[in-house]
Amino acid sequence: MLTKENIAEKFKILQDNICQAIENTDGKGKFIEDLWEHHGGGGGRTRLIQKGNVLEKGGVNFSAVQGETSEALMKQLKLTEKADYFATGVSIVMHPNSPMVPIIHMNVRYFEMSNGIWWFGGGIDLTPHYVVEDDARWFHQQLKEVCDRSNPEYYSKFKTWADNYFFIPHRNETRGIGGIFFDYLKNDPNQAGTTKEELFNFTYAVGNTFVPTYTHLMQKNKDLPFGETEKKWQMLRRGRYVEFNLVWDRGTKFGLETNGRTESILMSLPPIAHWEYDFRPETDSNEAKTLGLLQKGINWID
Repeated sequence: MLTKENIAEKFKILQDNICQAIENTDGKGKFIEDLWEHHGGGGGRTRLIQKGNVLEKGGVNFSAVQGETSEALMKQLKLTEKADYFATGVSIVMHPNSPMVPIIHMNVRYFEMSNGIWWFGGGIDLTPHYVVEDDARWFHQQLKEVCDRSNPEYYSKFKTWADNYFFIPHRNETRGIGGIFFDYLKNDPNQAGTTKEELFNFTYAVGNTFVPTYTHLMQKNKDLPFGETEKKWQMLRRGRYVEFNLVWDRGTKFGLETNGRTESILMSLPPIAHWEYDFRPETDSNEAKTLGLLQKGINWID
């Protein structure tokens, strides 16, 4: 039987594997580990890499925490019955040195309530500073393949969910080119492939697709030339990333609502970001082209 302890141990292994692969690909940066405890029980391993050959800052966090469900958290999780919670997962954000290498985010997680309710969630999305359409198509193809191995309906459903989730309403633009996003995956007696073991296997497969996907993009784009224009644009796009994470991201809100560890929660923020009043890229520039592709509903594969 798959228990919450089994799942947490598997997520620890996932964290270890990802950190090793990222260090190998970067060639310089090394993760430092910060162990911490949660006030309600459990804790986590925050791992941070900085000043590498490819990565300016990146984090691969594992946590397994528990506690009493507050009224605010019950509202966020749409719960109607009071119960204690257990939550475990791995969360990743990578901010590269080069504006030609994209930012990436991934999260896989499992929640279990003391009343027996449980569910899986997660996703992976890409935020290029410059959208390269071939890379976008390749990225989405990797996600479609991992989805199709579990359920042929997953990619379309979860791609749309990501488009809607990773959206900055006050800017009317998506954070990047999306990916997949899913939540509240639980057993459905009327649907095959929804046992706890099957849903865990899918969630873990999403986690395992991170390494081959991002290391490919790191190696492909890390040596491309860039200048001051591209670096300025990178800083502005990082500013958009910050806006989304602080204003709209549910993971950030969950961590703060449960009195989580602030340093680990805000690990996702870049080391430097810029905001410029009413910045408008030149017509037909690469920057303007990227803005034109930051919208919902783009079919990257067909």
